[in-house]
Amino acid sequence: MSWHRSVLAATLALAAVPLGLAPAAADSPGAGPPGTGDPVFPALGTTDYDAHSYDLAFTYRPATRTVDATMAMTARARTALPSLELDALGLDVHTVRVDGRPAGFRTHDEKLTVVPARPVRAGSALRVEVEYTADPRAVLPHTGWVVTPDGFAVAGQPNSAHTVFPCNDRPGDKARFTVAVTAPDELYGVANGLPTATEPHPDGTTTRRYRSREPMATELLQASVGRYTVRERQGPDGLPLRDVVPTARAADLEPALALTPGQLGWAEQHLGAFPFETYGLLPADTDDSAAFDFTGLETQTLTLYKPNFLRQPERQIGSHMMHELVHSWFGNSVTPGTWADLWLNEGHADFYGLMYRYERGWPDSGGFTTLADRMRSVYAQGDQWRHDSGPVAAPTAATLFDSQRYTGGALVLFALRERVGPEVFDRIEQTFLRRHRSSTASTADFLRAADEVSGQSLGGFLRDWLYGERTPPMPGHPDWTVDPVDPGAARRTGGVPKGSGTL
Repeated sequence: MSWHRSVLAATLALAAVPLGLAPAAADSPGAGPPGTGDPVFPALGTTDYDAHSYDLAFTYRPATRTVDATMAMTARARTALPSLELDALGLDVHTVRVDGRPAGFRTHDEKLTVVPARPVRAGSALRVEVEYTADPRAVLPHTGWVVTPDGFAVAGQPNSAHTVFPCNDRPGDKARFTVAVTAPDELYGVANGLPTATEPHPDGTTTRRYRSREPMATELLQASVGRYTVRERQGPDGLPLRDVVPTARAADLEPALALTPGQLGWAEQHLGAFPFETYGLLPADTDDSAAFDFTGLETQTLTLYKPNFLRQPERQIGSHMMHELVHSWFGNSVTPGTWADLWLNEGHADFYGLMYRYERGWPDSGGFTTLADRMRSVYAQGDQWRHDSGPVAAPTAATLFDSQRYTGGALVLFALRERVGPEVFDRIEQTFLRRHRSSTASTADFLRAADEVSGQSLGGFLRDWLYGERTPPMPGHPDWTVDPVDPGAARRTGGVPKGSGTL
């Protein structure tokens, strides 16, 4: 992804306790310690259970612009659960059931605490069903809803999927997803994956159902309603491509959409076979939406874009389109274990996006025409970025989407390739992707793959690049120098929105 959302602490106290059922106590003993200990979002998610699947249903009500929804999660308890927590913010919860029985519940802070009629035993499977209503226009400290003139789209990264559906909202707990979207017949509902059924109803609405073949992190959900046209084409080896485009802009956007097959061919040469069952773009009608503060977002199999960005010539958009496409491998198929591992996503996406740009002879906004020239410029800023944004693999919530995670991460990969050579570098990349496909991985996992494939002890070298407070020497370039740090300078590595097109 290429964007930034401000992260604020929030409390939304909504009393929601079904009549005759006991609410969960604030210090429910079975819920375990709050949060997962994620270095960036420590209060988000839980390790008390592992989610296996989410079955979501969204019904859009144009008259009120609201969404009636249900969420059914299957999971396995890792500990005994007299009560359990899901992440939830801004949702009007109506009923909760656990294993088919009504359950007590209450919303507090950014949590939905659930008290089953019977405690859940450690190691046992459970099913949690929640009926609720959401208003995509609600003013919240952060939101995963993107409001459009005729519906909505979803942008949950990094910490806002739980404003769209109750969930275990941490990247390390991937699950299978099915999604049903119901909307009036003049509108079209779409979601990740491939369609499995279309069901027209007598009241003039239609339900469209979708299934994702591979597991997915909660922040990668996409569900959208709008006046859309579906454009289908083939990618390499017959891969089905599906773009979902505002009908009034379909012809205008076709030149950009037609670039995907060629981009996929280039990416597969470097990263191996595409890891999903389909790919496409969703240029939702959001150009004037203040809440949509990024250009592109890699929601799994269906990348969200602002349409006006895609109206530009290929030399202006191709590098960024490659950035978002590469997220299919780094970020979606191989998902970061924690948000501190974000550089694995964004550094790789920037690295290959820049390679793609310079191979095609497209100068960037700084006038650079080669990857080495661009990396030399980034290298010079290395100590300042570390001062302003911290080391590459040690973000905070405030610095999570700074350039340090993007081009700074690309600089780490460039240094690794200069150290081991292009052929060994490519084998490290493909081994890492193959080993962790459809799963999660950490920075330590990447370091382990680098050691094993190269036959070298690279841990110290990479840790200096990823966690050091000073920029290490660049292999093969003893003439590269780092500018001195200006401690009084305003932070200038933030504010580069995800998807800003600065590649």
